[in-house]
Parts: sequence; structure tokens; C-alpha cells
Amino acid sequence: MRLGVLDVGSNTVHLLVVDAHRGAHPTPMTSDKSVLRLAERIGAHGGRLSEDDAAELVRTVADAQESAIAAGCEELMAFATSAIRDAENAAEVIDQVAAETGIKLEVLPGEDEARFTFLAARRWFGWSAGNLLMLDIGGGSLELAMGIDEQPDLAVSLPLGAGRMARTMLGDPPRQSEVKKLREWLQGQLAPTAKQFRKLSRPDRAVASSKTFRSLARLTGAAPASAGPRVPRSLTDTGLRQLISFITRMSSQDLAALDGVSAARAHQLVGGALVAEATMKALGVKELDICPWALREGVILRRLDHTNGDSHTAIQARAALRLAGTEDGTGRRTEHGARWER
Repeated sequence: MRLGVLDVGSNTVHLLVVDAHRGAHPTPMTSDKSVLRLAERIGAHGGRLSEDDAAELVRTVADAQESAIAAGCEELMAFATSAIRDAENAAEVIDQVAAETGIKLEVLPGEDEARFTFLAARRWFGWSAGNLLMLDIGGGSLELAMGIDEQPDLAVSLPLGAGRMARTMLGDPPRQSEVKKLREWLQGQLAPTAKQFRKLSRPDRAVASSKTFRSLARLTGAAPASAGPRVPRSLTDTGLRQLISFITRMSSQDLAALDGVSAARAHQLVGGALVAEATMKALGVKELDICPWALREGVILRRLDHTNGDSHTAIQARAALRLAGTEDGTGRRTEHGARWER
């Protein structure tokens, strides 16, 4: 089965196409990103997406739809995360996207983000990881989850994303007084959640996913992306602390020149690093293993758990969508769509 996953995030709209079936390793076929920075646009318009912003999102989703069709996808799962969750006119924008493209974006609650990402980490590291602690820093939110099974015992989402910290708490480059203030503020914000996690059994393994953690690990000496996803990578609290003392004196333009840092995300690297540092400290974590799988892979894996490999039944998270913009009432392929079995 060829599946497409469309992730409308705080920074990018990302289409991932994989070949997969139940019990198999999802094989990436194509990956396309468009940088929209929706979270920043929402902040610039008093909590709303403007008409122009909504129109650009519609065009981007339509382009991704065409790419999924061209790639031969049998199904497209489309979801949105914290940026759309934060928009005051989210419902209007989602309705506009659906009316013009036929794609109904599923807005994932933060806790579901944590659960899907935890599932991806569990499948990647396996049962030998034992009681697993997972951390993920996005543009708008921080997800944490822990448990011994595939469903975490505790899943939490906090509005502590790397982009959010950069927009609201830090200059470019940040002042040392801003860094100190943010560290103190994060300590207070994380304390109640850390208390919840400390009530559970200590983790046997702590892992992290997301572009933020991968960039931080790379800057502290982990292997580059070109070495492949199966090369072990990690981030230590000591390495992170040393890195922060270096990057907090740099502008985003200078950070973008560093190996492993994309120009689109350089402006939020310091914010992400400080969130990572505070979270590791609050939870008593000295080292994190980097997981190459994250939310998109978790959505795919959950989708495959609810199919027998032949019929394309709807994803339980309600994120499975036809590629067609219209339906003829039979579930058959329409003029511009791809086949979708009920």
C-alpha cells in the first residue's frame, strides 16, 4: 500500500509518501516540504490566519494533493498540529481547505501528538527499551510521553515549542538576560509536569524525536543525516549545556551556516535548545537517544494497525482522507481522485 501523510505544522507543510503494509517497515518514497511558518503568521494577525494566509495554505495543500496523486498514493492522511490549533479562525480555515481541495484537515489534540510520536519511538527502539520516555519539541509545542507498552501511561503536550519561545521570549541574537529569564520561566512551567512523570517508574531509556533534537545532537557531535537513520545518535546534558553557551551568542543568520541547521529553522534553534535543556533537567535525564521516527511515522503505523493489508479502512484517528475532491457515493474513483475503498 502506498500512503501519503500530509502534516500541516507550525513551520512547514510536509508531505511524506511511504510504501507500507501491516507488520512491515514503512519505506519512504518521497518527501516534500513547503515553509509557511503558520505560527508566525497567526501571531502577526492577532491570533487569526489572514485571508491571504488561508489562500496560501489552500494552494499548498492542493499542490501536495497533486504530488500524492502523481506518486500513486492510495490514501492521503492529512492532519494539522499546534499552529492550526492556536488559530482563532481554525474552523473557518479548515472548512475553506476542505471546500477547495476536498481534504479535511484533522486537527490533532496535543496529547494525541504525544501518543502517536510515542508509538513511533516504541516501534523504532522495540520492547527491549523497557519503560520508555519520549520527548519531542515542535515549533509550537513540547510533547512528552512515557510507558512500558505501545500506549503510554502518561502523555502530555505543553505550549513550549521552539518557535513559540523564539517569538515571545528571545531576541536575535538573544540577550543573556533573556536566556536567564527564559531558563527560570521554563523551570516553573515544567515543574507540575515533571512531578507527574516522577510518580511513574523511572524510565529504562529516554529518547527524543523531532528536527530540533536532531539538529542539537548533530551540533554536539552526532553523525550527519547522510550517514543514514540507523546510525546511533544521542544528546547529552553536558554537550547541550556547552552548545547553548556557544549558540546563544550567535544570530540566526550565523546559526543557519552551521552543519545540521536549516535556514528555515535557525531562528528557533536557541529556543529549542533551552526547552530541551530545561526538560532534561526537570526530568533528571542525562542522555537522550535520537529517534529518526516521529509523529508522521506514528500516524502511519497506527493506520496500518487498523488494516488487514488489503482493504483500506479508515484510520481510527479520523485522519484518513480520499485524494479525490468529490465522491460519487460508491467509494469509487472520481475524475481527479485516486481509488479509495470504504
